[in-house]
Amino acid sequence: MDVILFSTADWDEPYWTNKQHTACHLAERGNRVLYVESVGLRSPKLSSGRDLGRIWRRLKRAIKGPRKTRDNLWVYSPLVLPFKHHWPIVRYINQGILRISIGLFKYWYRFLKPVVWTYHPFILQTFSKKDMFRLVYHCVDDLSAIPGIDFQSFREEEVRLLQLSDVVFTTSSALYKQCSLENPNTHFFPNVADFDHFSKANESGEIPFDLAGVPEPRIAYVGVLSDFKVDFSLVKEVVEARPDWNWLFVGEEREGQKSQLLKEIKVYKNVFFLGRKDYQSLPFYLRGMNVGVLPSVINEYTRSMFPMKYFEYLAAGLPLVSTPLDFTEQFKSGIEVAGNSAEFIVAIEKQLARGRIKKADTVRFVGENTWSARLDKMLALLNATAGK
Repeated sequence: MDVILFSTADWDEPYWTNKQHTACHLAERGNRVLYVESVGLRSPKLSSGRDLGRIWRRLKRAIKGPRKTRDNLWVYSPLVLPFKHHWPIVRYINQGILRISIGLFKYWYRFLKPVVWTYHPFILQTFSKKDMFRLVYHCVDDLSAIPGIDFQSFREEEVRLLQLSDVVFTTSSALYKQCSLENPNTHFFPNVADFDHFSKANESGEIPFDLAGVPEPRIAYVGVLSDFKVDFSLVKEVVEARPDWNWLFVGEEREGQKSQLLKEIKVYKNVFFLGRKDYQSLPFYLRGMNVGVLPSVINEYTRSMFPMKYFEYLAAGLPLVSTPLDFTEQFKSGIEVAGNSAEFIVAIEKQLARGRIKKADTVRFVGENTWSARLDKMLALLNATAGK
């Protein structure tokens, strides 16, 4: 089948999410996929060099048109107005641009009746139901809770999308409860991991040079350093209380953020910021870690979050410590849960004493929570709507 996938992430972001992985696995199965990069759900900050740089890169890519990145997969960077997304006129203009540009792509490549697979609701003026084979809403985050997004306009569009969708997939039980109120054909599929990729961490071999000089024990956090997702206050308290533990952060601050707490943490001698690393090298960094952490802030956004790092850490053989996110009530393998810094210290001590997870246990813990197995189940549900 032909698929037009509307993402909330640019294709070349260093940390791939559901969107890139799903697009790749669909394409690998022989489906033709057009991956439409984020239309920008929050307004960029003109004071942010990173935001301005992204606008400039987007402009250059949009002029070039869709680019083929691998067999059966094209990536399109839409040229849309980046400000005032909550204004109806801006949404009308942006979706008009998308409708024309994607219509040209459909005509040129003969995408006659595509499946529309979207991760956000701002696509409803781009297609009518008669123009698509099926409409899929893949809800992986509560995007309305992200700072800078207009809650009211987002929720209104999301409710419309839910009511029109043929099938809805969610990555947490909280999102399932929310979405199923509007669409009974809603299904819960947690985030998963590329087991074959991350299990390379369990193979013998060297660790990266910028990690090798840091003494054990090594506490790992991999991902974007976002102050509305990471509890830097908790991290700071643990760092101060246990100077014999070395913390290693693989990632950078999110766009538009300059966290004062993060600046304060950087001065400690037992904290190391390695910057962002490409996806292919992550298993080799995790090979040298002792414990993986998910020190998430508990707020409206994280409440419904199922971190991809959970199964990725497990596949890499890392025992975990997490704050009490909703998913920890259902998933218990290899994880300790802690609500404050004192509990976090005790939990890390337990996991250090436990040691890295044996490879046989990683296979059992991850189970069918892989990209391929999950997509099999999703496509079966999508195909089941054909007779309805």
